[in-house]
Amino acid sequence: MPEAARTYQVRTFGCQMNVHDSERMAGLLEKAGYVRAEADAGEADVVVFNTCAVRENADNRLYGNLGQLAPRKAAHPGMQIAVGGCLAQKDRDAIVRRAPWVDVVFGTHNVGRLPVLLERARIQREAQVEIAESLEAFPSTLPTRRESAYAAWVAISVGCNNTCTFCIVPALRGREKDRRPGDILAEVEALVAEGVTEVTLLGQNVNAYGSDIGDRQAFSKLLRACGRIDGLERVRFTSPHPRDFTDDVIEAMAETPNVMPQLHMPLQSGSSRVLRAMRRSYRQERYLGIIEKVRAAIPDAAITTDIIVGFPGETEADFEETLHVVREARFAQAFTFQYSKRPGTPAAEMPDQVSKETVQARYERLVALQEEISWAENRRQLGRTVEVLVAEGEGRKDDTTRRLSGRAPDNRLVHFTRPERPIRPGDVATVEITYAAPHHLLAEGPVHAVRPTRAGDAWERRNAAPEEPARGVMLGLPTIGVPAPAPEPAGGCNVC
Repeated sequence: MPEAARTYQVRTFGCQMNVHDSERMAGLLEKAGYVRAEADAGEADVVVFNTCAVRENADNRLYGNLGQLAPRKAAHPGMQIAVGGCLAQKDRDAIVRRAPWVDVVFGTHNVGRLPVLLERARIQREAQVEIAESLEAFPSTLPTRRESAYAAWVAISVGCNNTCTFCIVPALRGREKDRRPGDILAEVEALVAEGVTEVTLLGQNVNAYGSDIGDRQAFSKLLRACGRIDGLERVRFTSPHPRDFTDDVIEAMAETPNVMPQLHMPLQSGSSRVLRAMRRSYRQERYLGIIEKVRAAIPDAAITTDIIVGFPGETEADFEETLHVVREARFAQAFTFQYSKRPGTPAAEMPDQVSKETVQARYERLVALQEEISWAENRRQLGRTVEVLVAEGEGRKDDTTRRLSGRAPDNRLVHFTRPERPIRPGDVATVEITYAAPHHLLAEGPVHAVRPTRAGDAWERRNAAPEEPARGVMLGLPTIGVPAPAPEPAGGCNVC
């Protein structure tokens, strides 16, 4: 009787890049013969932690999870535990010293070694720690088990050349390395041929694309090239940096129909003095100037941002400058973070660390202001008719409310009345917005139209037959639209 295939589970913390790396880890394991365990399974043969290092408590979270697994591993000698990602790149051998029941530690540059290291650890019966100092191969060459059939991440670069004082990512991911445009477009075309209708271009500093290949307009050219791919209905990207956000990118967004009217533009602080201390290469005036240009070219664009509250030395006057920018920019949403020391970053050693009580109070004021603005901006959507790309898993209450959910072109989350005719994830529903909340919209009337798509066909094919082990590149991403926030939102990766 053949031996049962070993099962695996990948647990992800951190940014969008980590989520995409986890798709690659899953693809590698399935190509090696492993089978994914059920989501709620507690008995996986291999558990992989893909870690984040940008939060002060990242290591506590990892070791807490590892501690919970220790007794289960002791009871199941064949079980293996692997730790990868940014925290593994940073802490290296320290992980095995603190948690000697871990079998494999690997870094951000050698994801492709995971199956080999697991097998070596099993045969040699000792922990394998292997950390590469530079990228061995661009990750998109690895097999990938994508989570959805209708939308996909496409990495266009890895690493970051910025030196933000609060961020440890460049030290762990390395300097920026760009893919060749032809390789990116070939991947997008292959995905579209399989049914994908939406892609999100991904990079630590996505609009700096081209610096490694010597073309300052490479990113805008890439957006326009995506616009020429037949069958690709929606293009998004995350996360850009204001320093590199040039007029040619704005023009490409406005003039390319399938580039969605949505922009995530990290602010971090509205104070030019704090921005200088953060080593951000723009100031308040420059940032607001970009927002003004985007709104002039794309009037209906939904703009979101990241903001850090309580950076070392931030005064009440500095914080008021942040509130001023929030009022002026009128963000659709803001991902707000209380400053957290990142061990190994210059900011962690800066004087004038702001007290936790002050940070908490400022954070609450910022959240209250942004909630008010988000709600007002969403109310402006009332009465609009929008096309919603139906998603899987976006609406947690959909079953009880008899609704479906998805993303409008501007990436706003829309819940709508379930129509009588069948509609699949990946299909498109045309609805009218009747109610607005700060973080979602409702379309409570009848659905105006349903457009079956190749993406819906792809979803149906995937769910019609039992899964097979991944071979090469599979399709999709964790959710529709801009990929859902990772389990632990990070203030460093992809919010630069």
